[in-house]
Amino acid sequence: MEEYIAFDSHKRYTLMEREDIQTGKTAHLRIEHAQGAILQSLLGREPGTPVAVEATGNWYWIVDEIELAGLEPKLVHPRKAKLMMGMINKTDKLDVHGLNRLQRNGTLPTVWIPPRGLRDLREITRGRMVMTSYRTRLKNRIQSTLSKYGWAGTDASDPYGKKARVQMIKAIQQLPPETSQMTAAFLNQLDFIQGQIAETEGRIRQLVRDTPEMELLRTLPGIGWILSAVVALEIGEIGRFASAERYASYAGTTPRVHASGDKIRYGRLRSDVNRYLKWAYVEAAHSVCLQRRTFPVRHASRLYERVRRRKGHPKAIGAVARHLAEATFHVLSRGEPYRDPAIRSIQGGVSAKMS
Repeated sequence: MEEYIAFDSHKRYTLMEREDIQTGKTAHLRIEHAQGAILQSLLGREPGTPVAVEATGNWYWIVDEIELAGLEPKLVHPRKAKLMMGMINKTDKLDVHGLNRLQRNGTLPTVWIPPRGLRDLREITRGRMVMTSYRTRLKNRIQSTLSKYGWAGTDASDPYGKKARVQMIKAIQQLPPETSQMTAAFLNQLDFIQGQIAETEGRIRQLVRDTPEMELLRTLPGIGWILSAVVALEIGEIGRFASAERYASYAGTTPRVHASGDKIRYGRLRSDVNRYLKWAYVEAAHSVCLQRRTFPVRHASRLYERVRRRKGHPKAIGAVARHLAEATFHVLSRGEPYRDPAIRSIQGGVSAKMS
């Protein structure tokens, strides 16, 4: 290898620094973004040369062109890299030089690059997540508007089923003119997004192959076919995580910790994580919450009730999400279905008494 290469990428351009390994001399090039521009700038470089590029919003196509040029992309964790560089001032040249310095020292904080096909497939499940979030916003908007005018809700089990829909439409028609028109428009948007979600779920079932890993994931409480697809696609390879704790942290299910002296304070779940996995585990935890009276014996239900009594519903959801994340690591690492700790302890107690 003759040189280190680093990129500082922005929306419209990338600054490249080449640093000669022997002499330490550097050369900079500003690359205006266009298809093929990154590839063109790397032609003639030694094949296999590592190229450090931060995991910013537009890294997909940059990594693709680095690979097309025959070089090895190194996707960098931006926050860790900034902390390790420890620079007070910030410029593009300082950033790329700092990345090359970390490459020279062998301390570049890299993250896993999912294959191109997997990156494309992920967009289906991620898109569905965005749609469901929008659906929730529409439902909340409709419900809050009706509540402002004294609507107490419906007696139907499904608040948006056929029976409830008839009652809701009648209530909307009784609202003031402009309020009624806007609420009806939101209801029409809700119908449209419901159709889009159903279509997307059909594509997920068509394109995402049901793997042994997904079957194992569905043995966890609260995780069905859709969430198993989300989790499997976002993980990629479970072997890239050293422990269940590391994976739970990556999945955003561990709280912030501030400890000083004898005082320890736990805050909210971290935000600088894989938010798609975090969403999936929180959704699964809410499912556990809804089913806890149907399955009162299982560990996740007991965990939710125990934490809820002491710290409230949000912390209980976080605790269940963390349990599911750590259980995911063990299930996939061992290739074994989920075995509920509570049921195992009961079976162990029965066996001990019989003996």
